[in-house]
Amino acid sequence: MPLGLIALALGGFGIGLTEFVIAGLLPEVAASFSVSEAAAGWLITGYALGVVVGALVLTAATTRLPRKTVLLALLVLFIAGNLLSAVAPDYGLMLTGRIVAALCHGAFFGIGSVVAAGLVPPNRKAAAVAVMFTGLTAANVLGVPLGTLLGQQLGWRSTFWAITVVGVLALLGIAVLVRIPRDSAGPGSLRYELGAFRSGQVWLSLLVTVLGFGGMFGAFTYIAYTLTGVSGFPGAAVPWLLILFGGGLFVGNIVGGRFADRSVDRTLITVLAGLAVVLALFALTAESRPATYVSLLLMGAFGFATVPGLQTRVMSHAAHAPTLASSANIAAFNLGNAFGAWIGGLTISAGLGYTSPIWAGAAITVAALAVLVVARTAGRTRRPGDPSTPAPAAPRVPTPTV
Repeated sequence: MPLGLIALALGGFGIGLTEFVIAGLLPEVAASFSVSEAAAGWLITGYALGVVVGALVLTAATTRLPRKTVLLALLVLFIAGNLLSAVAPDYGLMLTGRIVAALCHGAFFGIGSVVAAGLVPPNRKAAAVAVMFTGLTAANVLGVPLGTLLGQQLGWRSTFWAITVVGVLALLGIAVLVRIPRDSAGPGSLRYELGAFRSGQVWLSLLVTVLGFGGMFGAFTYIAYTLTGVSGFPGAAVPWLLILFGGGLFVGNIVGGRFADRSVDRTLITVLAGLAVVLALFALTAESRPATYVSLLLMGAFGFATVPGLQTRVMSHAAHAPTLASSANIAAFNLGNAFGAWIGGLTISAGLGYTSPIWAGAAITVAALAVLVVARTAGRTRRPGDPSTPAPAAPRVPTPTV
């Protein structure tokens, strides 16, 4: 395995930690700045919006630059955002730091996915993408609990100082270890990258991402209410139960990447069907604590097993210009998070109970499966072979001299 993948994973770890650890530190941050819980919540919402904007705008603005150079610049932005958060004297600057750090998120994972896939042979691309996303899963399994504990013991600013250090290490690692092959396709113009969106398969792939990830997050967003209000766990047990969920994420990401290298669409169909079944069974058995343990593990495993396949599918159908399409898919993941959370919130507001977001998540996942089947069928009628097979690459566009 190329050492450059480890450096990319470390960058993913830092970015994932930045995104998720704030949830466990919101009470301390709100008290520090004397703001309400709702205002503190904008530190999460603002970050999510920054991810979507950065994924599209920054990727589009850097299409003519070498990908390694862009990754390094994005990590500098990440370091600056977290440093600003660590020293922010007031809430406004704290929110600004969060947004600055978020801008690099989507572009880093989008461009990083293309770079990771280019470091390995063609039959290992999905596995390479999975290795990079291992940093994101490790952030959930280990980083968030440890970051929360550090913030509670030494003050929430200490967590952001630690994340800043992780960013510096990732920057150095990518600078030294990531070696992009000379014969790999180079960046092109924005117009060239936008050409990938003429493919109906790219749009269908993005829709599958929104729905597929939205299904899992529709259930996950309100999982604390399900665990305490239905399963009967005490509130103090929720963080430890989420570690179980995070373990599922880690395993699912690796296994999903390996199987996606054999066939992207068959893997996604199997995993999405499995996720829908797991969510339905979770909703039916949520009152049972032993069943809840199993459901949390499987929900994480099936939910994140989709990630390497979803990312690889978009890249394969935009093979001649995958960079912007790859980043657009990262934005689609975040749109799915917001969509699933919104639907889940509607079901609770309608008085359907704390298992209703899980049922909604199952329904959204079934919709993702249906779209994928349509996309696979359309791909087969358009050309022979597996629809996950990349289209022929267009002529390379020379990189302009800077």
